[in-house]
Amino acid sequence: MTMGTKVSKTAIGAFVLGALALLVAGVLVFGAGKLFTREHTYVTFFDGSVKGLSIGSPVTFRGVKVGQVTNISIIADPATRRLKIPVIFDLEPAKFKGTRAEFQNDPQAVESAVKELGLRTQLQMQSFVTGQLMVSIDFFPGTPANYVGLIKKYHEIPSIPTPLEQLQKTLESLPYKEIVDNLNRMLKAVDQLVSSIDARRTTRTIEAAIRDVQTLVRNVNAKVDPLADSLTRTSGAAEAALNETRETMAAARGNLQELADTTQDTLDSAQAALKQSEQTLRAYSDDSRLVIELNKTLRELSAASRSFRHLSEYLERHPESLLRGKTGAKGE
Repeated sequence: MTMGTKVSKTAIGAFVLGALALLVAGVLVFGAGKLFTREHTYVTFFDGSVKGLSIGSPVTFRGVKVGQVTNISIIADPATRRLKIPVIFDLEPAKFKGTRAEFQNDPQAVESAVKELGLRTQLQMQSFVTGQLMVSIDFFPGTPANYVGLIKKYHEIPSIPTPLEQLQKTLESLPYKEIVDNLNRMLKAVDQLVSSIDARRTTRTIEAAIRDVQTLVRNVNAKVDPLADSLTRTSGAAEAALNETRETMAAARGNLQELADTTQDTLDSAQAALKQSEQTLRAYSDDSRLVIELNKTLRELSAASRSFRHLSEYLERHPESLLRGKTGAKGE
């Protein structure tokens, strides 16, 4: 193209429009639409190591990505003379659908959630394989809101330590030296106690006691078998004697009943004969010698009959008295 050649205005216009189209497409592709996304920036501070956290790490709320980390640095806290790690991140309020409109329009709504609902940040493991971390946001009511306040440019969301960091702090606060000293004193006391005991004498005493117990057991075993045999024989003899006694009592009861019946019949016959004799002798005088003797004989015979009747009744109630004799119970 020479200096004299005229440049086409149409070509220049087409080139400019093409460049603008490419620019817009690049913004849409590489910016992933963030040019038109509203974001709020916040800061949080961590005390421990943030190894595994990097710029671009996700910020999640119960597993849902709601933002990303934009800056990580180190700052000294002049009040405590300790180093703090501020992590700056962006949140997309539009991710929280159904929330109040002021949350999406006013970043101070997050401060209200921090004070009223316990909104806190916490480092969590994103991948156990790579060791990458992420910032998790959630509600932890009842936890203190520890503001650091070293960066005033952004609204701060307080952080809480991870369970591992809490355990590490607890372990660091343990008085290891005192624990070790106490263990050493206890071990020394146990050693002195063991040393003060005559182990050899104690061993001999225990062995003697064991031998005595073994001898006692052998003696008991030696006497148990004869005693058991004797008890068995005594039990058998007692059972045989009891059976024999039962048979004797049954036989005696039958014989006694027959004897009582026979004797009673005899006494009744004698009494009847005497009564008849008494009627026959009434013709005689009452003061005659024969009548007096006869009356005496009748009275003695009646008494004998009553005594025999009582004896029969007693033997009926107590047949064992034929073997053991009459007991001394009253009224018998």
